[in-house]
Amino acid sequence: VLNNGTVFVTGGSSYYSYLDSTELYDPSAGLWTMTNIMENPRYAHTASLLTKGKILVTGGWGGTSYLNSAELYDISVGNWATTGNMNIARECHTSSVLPNGNVLVTGGLNFIPLNRSELY
Repeated sequence: VLNNGTVFVTGGSSYYSYLDSTELYDPSAGLWTMTNIMENPRYAHTASLLTKGKILVTGGWGGTSYLNSAELYDISVGNWATTGNMNIARECHTSSVLPNGNVLVTGGLNFIPLNRSELY
């Protein structure tokens, strides 16, 4: 949920395809609006709202492999940009924005359960 109350939805799956689409949902108007697509389709990834008006999307499943890639969405201009890769590709992980602005990415799966964490 963004600061203005809209909901930002990224990726996912539709039957046997994986999505790179992103949409904004305005609950007060009941309207969905398409935004620019991500660089990679993603399923079972995380999205974290950062303090400087950006959203960090990490990992997930890309349809053929686990992803270690990360992307930043700039809310003010509506564009995606790739950013530094994680050390370990993973899906079904958690991400938490820490008080200092870093993002802690923890656990998940990469064929086996992961017990490793990374900081962005």
